[in-house]
Amino acid sequence: MTDTGQARILVIDDDETIGKSITAALEEKGYLAEAAESGREAIKKSEKEIYNLALIDIRLPDMDGVQLLTSLKETMPKMVKIIVTGYPSLQSAVEAVNKGADGYIVKPIQMHELLTMIKQHLQKQREAAEYTERKVVEYIETRAKELESR
Repeated sequence: MTDTGQARILVIDDDETIGKSITAALEEKGYLAEAAESGREAIKKSEKEIYNLALIDIRLPDMDGVQLLTSLKETMPKMVKIIVTGYPSLQSAVEAVNKGADGYIVKPIQMHELLTMIKQHLQKQREAAEYTERKVVEYIETRAKELESR
């Protein structure tokens, strides 16, 4: 999240119109959204910026969306990754989930459905970060008390 609390979302779709439409809808809801039209462009952007979530089209001009998912998982393991496809199949859904996708949505995208999914995943991400932070604070406080009592 940025210091204003806004989540950063990377929209990866080879169809410029779809990418811009989703990006505009996300920005209207208060997210910081950017579009990429290829896997290579998405990787470059993710090396320069930290994103909370990525929407990854399964078919990209330079690589398969699942390949990109794997690359992004290695560089940004905590980023939420949602696969977007116009060609749904049980096989592609299972493969995406097995490779680390956090979600799977089918085109044509229903914006209310997408926004609900994004909101839920970002809430889980925030809760996990807060839990981790709380555990670190508890550990430090416990260690400090142990050291004081010596």
